Amino acid sequence: MPSQKPWKIYAIHHSHTDIGYTERQEKIQQYHVNFIRQALQILREIRSGRHPEWAGFKWVCETFWPVESFMKRASEQEKAEFAAAVRHGEIGLSGTYLNMSELMDKELLESMIGRIQSYGKSIEAPVTSAMTADITGFGWGYGQVLLDAGIQNLMTCIHTHHSMYPLWKKQQPFWWEMPSGERLLTWNGEHYMFGNDLGLVPGIGGSYTIKDELDTSQGVTFEIAETRIQRYIQRLEQDGYAFRFAPVMFSGLPTDNGSPNPQVMEFIQQWNAKHGEQIMIVSSTLEEFFTEVREHAANHPEDIPVHRGDWPDWWTDGVGSTPKHVQVYREAVRAYHKVKRLDPHCQTVSPDTMRDIEYQLALFAEHTWGYHSSVTEPWNPFVQELGVRKEAFAANASAAAHRALYDILEHKGEALLSPHRPMKFKLFNPFDFVQEDFAQLIMESWHYSLIKDGFEVRDVDTGELYPSQLRLASRGVIISIPVTLQPGEEKTVHIQAVPSSKFRTAYRNDYVGADRMMDLDVTSDVRAFKVTSTYIDTPFVHITWTKGDGITSWIDKRMDKEMLRQDRHHHAFTPVYDVTRAAKVEDQYEVRRKMGRNRKGSDAVTSTGVLTKAEVISEGDVYGTVELTFEVAGCSHYSLLVTAYAQHPRVDVAARIHKDSIWDPENLYISLPFGSPAVSKTEELWIDKMNALTRPRKDQLTGSLADYYCVGEGAAYVSADHGTAIAMPDTPLIQLGSLNHQFRLLHGDTKLQQDPAHLYAWPMNNYWETNFAATLGGFYEFRYLVAWGEQYQTPEAAMDACRSMNAGILTWRVR
Repeated sequence: MPSQKPWKIYAIHHSHTDIGYTERQEKIQQYHVNFIRQALQILREIRSGRHPEWAGFKWVCETFWPVESFMKRASEQEKAEFAAAVRHGEIGLSGTYLNMSELMDKELLESMIGRIQSYGKSIEAPVTSAMTADITGFGWGYGQVLLDAGIQNLMTCIHTHHSMYPLWKKQQPFWWEMPSGERLLTWNGEHYMFGNDLGLVPGIGGSYTIKDELDTSQGVTFEIAETRIQRYIQRLEQDGYAFRFAPVMFSGLPTDNGSPNPQVMEFIQQWNAKHGEQIMIVSSTLEEFFTEVREHAANHPEDIPVHRGDWPDWWTDGVGSTPKHVQVYREAVRAYHKVKRLDPHCQTVSPDTMRDIEYQLALFAEHTWGYHSSVTEPWNPFVQELGVRKEAFAANASAAAHRALYDILEHKGEALLSPHRPMKFKLFNPFDFVQEDFAQLIMESWHYSLIKDGFEVRDVDTGELYPSQLRLASRGVIISIPVTLQPGEEKTVHIQAVPSSKFRTAYRNDYVGADRMMDLDVTSDVRAFKVTSTYIDTPFVHITWTKGDGITSWIDKRMDKEMLRQDRHHHAFTPVYDVTRAAKVEDQYEVRRKMGRNRKGSDAVTSTGVLTKAEVISEGDVYGTVELTFEVAGCSHYSLLVTAYAQHPRVDVAARIHKDSIWDPENLYISLPFGSPAVSKTEELWIDKMNALTRPRKDQLTGSLADYYCVGEGAAYVSADHGTAIAMPDTPLIQLGSLNHQFRLLHGDTKLQQDPAHLYAWPMNNYWETNFAATLGGFYEFRYLVAWGEQYQTPEAAMDACRSMNAGILTWRVR
């Protein structure tokens, strides 16, 4: 029989793009521009004949951000030289703009991937492969965006620190099937610097990914490389690996954001001269590697399985370490969406402005959350400086997006501040879904004197009278009206001072005492809308709370159904706080590292909020609000503003928090015990992942994370005839797994079928030992908007309701 062809290791030389972890963001950008210049110089040296030992050198741009940065600084000759190197296969491009967190939404990702494809097309080198490094998962819609952009192949290099790869194994190719049924060829690979530990770069490498008996304190020698590479190939074969080739990523220096290093070619030549007949190493781009994978797939399709579903990111919990700025970011994204729909052809807002908004959003959504010593030395000015820079991307995006929105509204005739400005407002739905919401008509404080004795809100065109309610806010007046707008529909309403027909006198059935307290349960009180210190009752819902426990009942009156699950561990919107104490300051790093795939220690101390006070804040024709105050460890203040509406089955809950500054690793959860238990067949939990509707623990890759998820708009429990939509405008993380420290279960584990999957919002954490903010201290308000009814009996309808509630009704003053 003929001997088998030699093994082939595809050595893919890249620099991991990690913005702000090792240096200032501006310096990282400078580094990566220079890395491309270094790669071009290496290629010049090879062509000149001065370094024949470097022949075959190839460089892969892991992300497009360095390329885009290079193009802004390069000479015309450098640009032409770079394009030629890409066309000749000496430099490879990747269809990823940056290594992103799951904060990025579909529209933004499409725009950023579009930049890559536009450049590839401009130099006649279409980009068909992408790679990611470090990050540990992707929303299901991520793969669809890549496919839609012409990306056919995806290489992932997952970092298993506080995370894990899916499918129960690495170096595993599979067809990743999207909701559409289209498939992306995906290679679930090794760590992005695994090649350094194997010894591909002489003297540069260690034992980060390979734990063996060999001494690498002085780097990896050729002899160590021989041992490690041969052991690795043997291990793959013993594991039943179906291929005679494998990709190995490596960096020119033993660091993130490392430069090219042509010495790798000296090693490869030495290796191939000695071992090439058994194991050949080739310097490669992504395109060359995936060409071989596809050839194998054509001949042996059984070796590459199909896996369908979401790929939850273990590192998505980073968004909980900067909750204030994530909130700013998410509002900026909503403003960006409105700008795109109001000015789709950039007639008012310039294309450059839109590109800047997208750039600022993308840089905040990039996966790095701070400098590498944020936790161990939080007082360090460098730590604080880089943290502020990261946060500034959200602030800059917010400022640019809202400035663009305001310019568009002014162009559309917005009446800016001036004397005698009429109390007239335009209401507009720029989206492709129906908005059934409450418009907020905001005016300056001096308008109160005009309408304090009575007012009405009417449609200018039809004369329709809207129910309305006024509240005084800081330096202003806010009038709320219920409104329904079809996609693209516009209405104009006018607030007019009208003496109230209601007069005040004594009532025979007034059950409020002279002390202004209402604490009688009177059966003859038949009002349809009642707000008291112990319950809220509307035509749609009856909500009850008790001292100590909190919200214990939430009854859908039209279906006569309790909406809170009976097996809940915590009542609705009750805070749950845990902290893992470090024995001493020096332990702040180690106590976090040892958490592994848990987000707390085995000795974590948990505190459940205790309701101490309830107070009626407002009651009117449109809504009523009660404030519930809790005591919970870790917070100087925690209260809920619970607002129920008279005309709709909807309740808004705002959690107001004054978080203590605590250095120890901690988590804050908010209980959302809606829906049936996981074992029930009547309701299913749905979330949106980059616009792909997903059922957690059902529509996801086997072996993937099953504890928590990053949602785009919210979560919904949906049955055949009913649905509950929970919009989450501010905090994208939800928790389903146990809040206890324990062995974690991955999707596909049969024990998950018995797990109750209790739903919590997870707004805050600081558990990571390196680059999370060390403290969460400060003031916050996080909103959760709950709507329910038969109109939400499909996940699409329920998620559109979440989008609508999060976006709000676009409103502006007109003349």
